[in-house]
Amino acid sequence: MASVITIDRLKEADKEAVVELLVESYGQYESDFSTAVWHVYLESIKRSLDNPSIDRVLVAKSEGEFLGTLQLFTNSEAAYQRPELGIVDPIVRLLAVSPKARGKGIAKALLKESASYAKEKGASYLYLHSGENMTQAIRLYEHLGFKRDETKEFQNADVHVKCFRLEL
Repeated sequence: MASVITIDRLKEADKEAVVELLVESYGQYESDFSTAVWHVYLESIKRSLDNPSIDRVLVAKSEGEFLGTLQLFTNSEAAYQRPELGIVDPIVRLLAVSPKARGKGIAKALLKESASYAKEKGASYLYLHSGENMTQAIRLYEHLGFKRDETKEFQNADVHVKCFRLEL
């Protein structure tokens, strides 16, 4: 019998486990960055849950184990300190799925819950950004109906950050 996956909001007591999940998940990209850029990126990931601008953090669990997570922000200023992007709808950041849980619908469930939440807030779109090196993630976003929005893209150090939005 398949185990049940639940999506819930992050509890303070679970922060450390979710940071470990983020580090484990994003570790696959280490070789895509210079050593200096990777260390800065990794430290920002480790500190990300302490960001007061987060609207909410969702976690996916099964049988008490954390399988995935993402962070939701209300707009581009809160998410990136980039009001010039002009995004006034929710933005997903740091979507992560444990390597051992990939291919089981975790990311899809987290994004579906995020879309429902964004709709409840009266949003027209749900946005997310991805480095161009994250090709598997981009394929998933496109498969789930996200469309590229080049007008909301930006450069972060030496990385071109692509934008995708889902019409709600």
